[in-house]
Amino acid sequence: MKFKLFITLALLNAFIAFAQKEKDQEQIKKLLERESSTWRLQDAKGHAECWYIQPYSRILVSTADGQTYDVPPSAMTATDPQKMGNGGSAVNSNYKMNIQKQTAWVSHDEISIGIDGKKTYSYEIRLLEKIKKKWKLVGQSIHIYKTE
Repeated sequence: MKFKLFITLALLNAFIAFAQKEKDQEQIKKLLERESSTWRLQDAKGHAECWYIQPYSRILVSTADGQTYDVPPSAMTATDPQKMGNGGSAVNSNYKMNIQKQTAWVSHDEISIGIDGKKTYSYEIRLLEKIKKKWKLVGQSIHIYKTE
């Protein structure tokens, strides 16, 4: 009898953990898509809500021509809308996630499409933390590359 109860509780616990992981994955994807969208829409308030800057936050960007930028993390939460994106859209794909309780490491591919139709391709690594039960970005690394 105790063995059956143990097995039942173990299975229930595994099911709950799996369901939570699926929920976290969807919440993270929605956050990343919102962050991309708010940047392009010059929605500084909405973009800032996607972030929670920590003392160890860092934003690194490498460009297709070999430039590297160490962007001040405060730029994610206190940006002049005129210095943000200028329309367009983005498509994120190939998500890979490692979620550990209150932290997550996520990589994905992004195709940014400018209002002129020009496409920019990047590999992105995002660092997230769950703050007050909501996922927030705390760091990122963007690597832009050429497809030819």
